[in-house]
Amino acid sequence: MRQRSRRRIMRATVELVDQRGYAGTTLTDIAERAGLARGLLSYYFDGKRLLMQSATHRMMHQALTGALGELDPGAGPEARLARAIDTVLGLAMDHPRVMRSHLALILDPDTGAFVQDPEQQRLGAILQGLLRDWGAPDPAAEHAVLRSALMGGCIGVLLPGAELSLAPIRADLFGRYGLPWHLGRPPQPQPPERERPPARG
Repeated sequence: MRQRSRRRIMRATVELVDQRGYAGTTLTDIAERAGLARGLLSYYFDGKRLLMQSATHRMMHQALTGALGELDPGAGPEARLARAIDTVLGLAMDHPRVMRSHLALILDPDTGAFVQDPEQQRLGAILQGLLRDWGAPDPAAEHAVLRSALMGGCIGVLLPGAELSLAPIRADLFGRYGLPWHLGRPPQPQPPERERPPARG
């Protein structure tokens, strides 16, 4: 019962922030959407910010689990890692308000902090397992690098007024892990051409 209530609260949080943004969503709104008493939110989550982080991490690990489950059982580690990268970047495109809010809360020097809650730990376990299968000598350390790279990629596509297209961000990530462009869900048939800097002289 407790887990079911937590899931309802986190699902309601993602739905409302998708529609109204973080500032436009109150804990009372979330409780009403979840069909629960307002006091239960404070019982399960220590404030709106931590609830937002948990809800976003749950959305991410659910999306990853679903996307990986769609692959052929014989899919190799490169195909699985490619699908994971595309899934996280895809969430930034499909749920921009949720992902912007999540990143802004983490990066806020006054209120931000990266919390390793159970939802984040599930997400981290999936990514570390993929990196282990891919051949990372230290999956935990490589997970920290991948997490930072994915956060940077999401910021790139979400930065208001200075958004980058998905293709070059994906190309950089795929290049780091030696992943062929055709794996996963490429946003275009061929990788983008890199512009060379003008010759000096």
